[in-house]
Amino acid sequence: MTPGISKTKWNGNGSSHRVVQRETSLDFSLCYEGKRDVASILATESAGSHLVWQGEKSIHSLYYGDNIHILPLLMSDDSVRGKIRLIYIDPPYATKSVFQSRSQKDAYQDLLSGAHYIEFIRERLILLRELLAEDGSIYVHLDENMAFYVKVIMDEIFGKGNYRNWITRKKCNPKNYTRKTFGNISDYILFYTKSDNYVWNRPLQDWTDETAQKEYQYLEEETGRRYKKVPIHAPGARNGETGKPWRGMTPPPGKHWQYIPKTLDEMDARGEIYWSPNGNPRRKVYLESSAGIPIQDIWTQFRDAHNQNIKITGYPTEKNPDLLSLIIKASSNEGDIVLDCFSGSGTTLGVASNLQRRWIGADNSPEAIKTTLHRFAKGTEPMGDFVNGKKAKQLDMGLFRVDNFTLYAIEPYQGDLDEIVNEWIEWIK
Repeated sequence: MTPGISKTKWNGNGSSHRVVQRETSLDFSLCYEGKRDVASILATESAGSHLVWQGEKSIHSLYYGDNIHILPLLMSDDSVRGKIRLIYIDPPYATKSVFQSRSQKDAYQDLLSGAHYIEFIRERLILLRELLAEDGSIYVHLDENMAFYVKVIMDEIFGKGNYRNWITRKKCNPKNYTRKTFGNISDYILFYTKSDNYVWNRPLQDWTDETAQKEYQYLEEETGRRYKKVPIHAPGARNGETGKPWRGMTPPPGKHWQYIPKTLDEMDARGEIYWSPNGNPRRKVYLESSAGIPIQDIWTQFRDAHNQNIKITGYPTEKNPDLLSLIIKASSNEGDIVLDCFSGSGTTLGVASNLQRRWIGADNSPEAIKTTLHRFAKGTEPMGDFVNGKKAKQLDMGLFRVDNFTLYAIEPYQGDLDEIVNEWIEWIK
């Protein structure tokens, strides 16, 4: 069945319903108690920072403390403000829970809810926008609790025109629920940019034999090249060359040729036009011309740790590194600055480091800082609680340098890291 042609005006008659066209606006914002004005948020006082540890070849920065005071500190740095190419954050989800690490230690609190949570996120997004480069992007990872409200907030802060995607991710294996709902196996990533001119390296998935044969169903007898057939017309009427007859045929109503008649003649001479038995022309698109399958906005391949052999840090809600790799590659280039101010176990930082990006991380949980330092010193471990000690010691070694970042603590957090840093120094000796 051919899809209908998209139009913005009703030209027909004979409808039993009267169509009234009005110019309307969907601009709106969330109103709630405690919503601060933007000027006061941008005037948030920054905290003093204290150097805790510095590597010999430091190019990255890790901050310990509340990011509401770290972000203004970064804004005062001319080498950072307006220079960050990519921001990824995985903030609390308003679950009203306290999360523990693999070692049963409290890792972080997620106790805010309602308007308090919305304002918590909004204040930080306003500051993050100031740090973002004009060609930068931001990805905010949430679940169903607050994603819809945060979408409205991000429209307000970044502009509806800078919304790019609502990405749905399959986060886990199917669940065998006993309650009366469908299994909850997804979470969401809101993708916005600061402007229309943003870094974009289109992510592609490699063709397999199966997917290639399904998409490119035909083989050219003369060359053995695999191809598919696509229309040579496109939606929209045109008065120029592409709207004129070609080979005695005019484009279908409301459409135009994709190419001018001269170009279509040249393509036909090269054998790139397929003629059906009833004389209907279609263009041949060859498999060899495709670099891969463009990745869409539903991601099923980036589940969090889901079997006993996957290597993790043990920090709660730790994200799949391949997911971060896709985002970082798509929206930044080597040498760019990547920021994660809810850095948790340091997955974003580790992947950014491997991909030759500079990074800035921040977290207010000492367990998160300890986990990140452990990741950089000793790698990650298989998720399973293996009885065999040999398997339990198969660490993911050598992925990260331990001498290329600086650790800061902001007031009044600096006294909390002494024991952690002393342990870190023992790890790297």
